[in-house]
Amino acid sequence: MSRFWSTVVKGLTPYVPGEQPKLANLVKLNTNENPYGPSPKVLEALRGEINDGLRLYPDPNADRLKAAVASFFGDIEPRNVFVGNGSDEVLAHVFLALLKHERPILFPDITYSFYPVYCGLYGVDYATVPLDDAFAIRVADYAKPNGGIIFPNPNAPTGRALPLADIAKLLDANRDSVVVIDEAYIDFGGPGNNSAVALVKRYPNLLVVQTLSKSRALAGLRVGFAIGHPDLIEALERVKNSFNSYPLDRLAIAGAVAALEDREWFDRTRQAVIKSRAKLVADLAALGFDVLPSAANFVFARHPQRDAEKSAASLRQHGIIVRHFKQPRIEQFLRITVGTDEQCEALVTALRETMPSDSTLN
Repeated sequence: MSRFWSTVVKGLTPYVPGEQPKLANLVKLNTNENPYGPSPKVLEALRGEINDGLRLYPDPNADRLKAAVASFFGDIEPRNVFVGNGSDEVLAHVFLALLKHERPILFPDITYSFYPVYCGLYGVDYATVPLDDAFAIRVADYAKPNGGIIFPNPNAPTGRALPLADIAKLLDANRDSVVVIDEAYIDFGGPGNNSAVALVKRYPNLLVVQTLSKSRALAGLRVGFAIGHPDLIEALERVKNSFNSYPLDRLAIAGAVAALEDREWFDRTRQAVIKSRAKLVADLAALGFDVLPSAANFVFARHPQRDAEKSAASLRQHGIIVRHFKQPRIEQFLRITVGTDEQCEALVTALRETMPSDSTLN
């Protein structure tokens, strides 16, 4: 049937998401989902929307949600907010609305693998910028002509984060380009969180993208948002309203608002993840793993005497799944989601038990 495909489809290499296995009793540490579940207030809000009102279209502008986002951050207005069906949809609109120019856009050579997929879909020229030997982003490497810059902070899959001062330097050096900071994991960075939202009023070329999938445990609801200057937001709205004027349904809007309003649950659960991450890093180090500094809800680790692909296969036999990327420079790393303390302990125990059988590297 491929003879009916359009030219653009034939040239696409789609993004491959993390595995969602249909197996019971797995310790699932491969897709960075939150182990603690959403706020009970979210569930209450969702139940409240299951009524005859579902026959009506939702608010196309999601004004309640934009107001909730603005209220959460405190120093922005609803006109600075764009919302979409997960941050992936928001990012898709970003690539078409703000990053399609004559010059190539820039992003790291090791980063979120959806970026080149968007470029292929929308015909956006790009160039990758190598991370340094410690897998960190060097801001100075982006001081060259470009059609825009995008990267996650913390970066994925490495988990390394740039401080706010470095992002400001990057913005100062690229005032004629849009700089997109993809903050899917920013809430796990610790006190202050280092969010670039604090810079939005100073830099009209800055767009910050976040999601409720991770720190608010709403991966199944699909809600994301962007914060930036109203001119950037208008560009996204123009694309959205030329594509799907009702991206968020009534349940998604209600659940997202409740999640943003329940700050106590948000703080308690993210701090639990941060605490578990510290213990997991220490346990992995005790087993001889090299673990990159992580400000996310996952760690990126390698063992000098263990093949990463074989280790992932061994863990799977123990009912534990982690993410392995067959990509140059990182093919010997495993990305491991921070689960509950019990899940992390199961992982460490399985690694300890399998070490003699798959230590094949020298």
